[in-house]
Amino acid sequence: MSDQSASFLPIAQNQARFRELVSDALSHAKTLGASDATAEVSESRGLSVSVRNNDIETVEQTRDRSLDVTVFAGQRRGSASTSDFSPEALRETVAAAWHIASYTAADPAAGLPEANLLATEFPDLALHHPWDISAEAAAKLAIQAERAASKTSKLITNTDGASVDTYEGHFVLGNSRGFMGGYPYSRHSLSVAPIAGRGANMQRDYWYTTARAAGDLADPGAVGRYAAERTLARLSARRIKTGRFPVLFEAPLAVGLLGALVQATSGGALYRKASFLLDSLGKQVLADHLDVSENPMIQGAMGSSAFDSEGVRTSSRDVVVAGMLQGYFLSTYTARKLNMQTTGNAGGSHNLHFTSRLTRPEDDFQAMLKKMGTGFLVTELIGQGVNYVTGDYSRGAFGYWVEGGEIRHAVQEVTIAGNLVDMLRQIVAIGADSITRGSKTTGSILIEQMAIAGQ
Repeated sequence: MSDQSASFLPIAQNQARFRELVSDALSHAKTLGASDATAEVSESRGLSVSVRNNDIETVEQTRDRSLDVTVFAGQRRGSASTSDFSPEALRETVAAAWHIASYTAADPAAGLPEANLLATEFPDLALHHPWDISAEAAAKLAIQAERAASKTSKLITNTDGASVDTYEGHFVLGNSRGFMGGYPYSRHSLSVAPIAGRGANMQRDYWYTTARAAGDLADPGAVGRYAAERTLARLSARRIKTGRFPVLFEAPLAVGLLGALVQATSGGALYRKASFLLDSLGKQVLADHLDVSENPMIQGAMGSSAFDSEGVRTSSRDVVVAGMLQGYFLSTYTARKLNMQTTGNAGGSHNLHFTSRLTRPEDDFQAMLKKMGTGFLVTELIGQGVNYVTGDYSRGAFGYWVEGGEIRHAVQEVTIAGNLVDMLRQIVAIGADSITRGSKTTGSILIEQMAIAGQ
């Protein structure tokens, strides 16, 4: 293969080539006078097929590759990138990064992680399961899901389409302090979005399945039927009166509450003092029956990795124990800004699990409705009304009014409001109906009370 070729060679063959490119980039940075350097070479390809009303609507094939270099002149830093892997382009890219570093201001927090923090063991976490599927075969799966949705009820009158996406890639990351590591990965998904009703009484919902391995995706027919059932349930939507009520976040949305906790305890927000949880280490941030754990070594999980995006080794830890915050989410840079040590979270969290010590195996979704009794089940949030500095939370919402533990009707055109400080401490229960979205897992979350603005 020439360095200009876009062909995607077998992973093992390209991994060896990528290691050579990283080594060459680091070596050239040193010859220019860099005190330290890091380089990453990556390559990916994907296929996305969407259908609508049984016809193929779009077929997209993507292929990307990149060589990214960062060099340090003491505490000055410069970065550059290229998609050309030729020796000349590599040298030019390193020189460009060095040129930028020579003109930037010194930053006391800049620099590579300490060598003793870098990963040295690289277990196989089963993250790569390529899916050799043609555009035609992908379209058939999408159409199968769409048809299953349409056949669920005559009230399903249209569709926003269905899609199948498959993606795989690999990378090698290295730095001048001795780290060199990389791995292949994949992710695949199937989604469908039916439309129910006609005229002014039309509703839309969706469902999707995603996995590292295509064999772990849910059946297309099941995805389509469930998406249709969610859409049909929305046809009874109306507004409710303003008041304060218990609120149950459906599991896929409840993941967002865990995300808010991560955002507020991440180094970037903390050192900029843009968090409602400043100086919260060792303090209560959640109800005392709640725990958050992080495990980067789960086989095949979306958030698994033996090292973070700086090469720092990852490890399992308890982030929150009995409501007390045990650790932040820090990169090398943000840790130095806070006079702390990196937690191996450059690039994000690794397989977080949000659990309650009160949860029983029988606490499924129906049981959570019973726990709430009367209140508002939230299944969709609208808008970006979250202030991470103050914790103020105000979002448009769609969901269902629940009485006596039973869903009575859908609810639209309402706003739910509160403050995340209070919301996180007023979590009454977490269901056993856990779902994983990206690197976060939780069940449905019941909050004691929130303000609901209706009519």
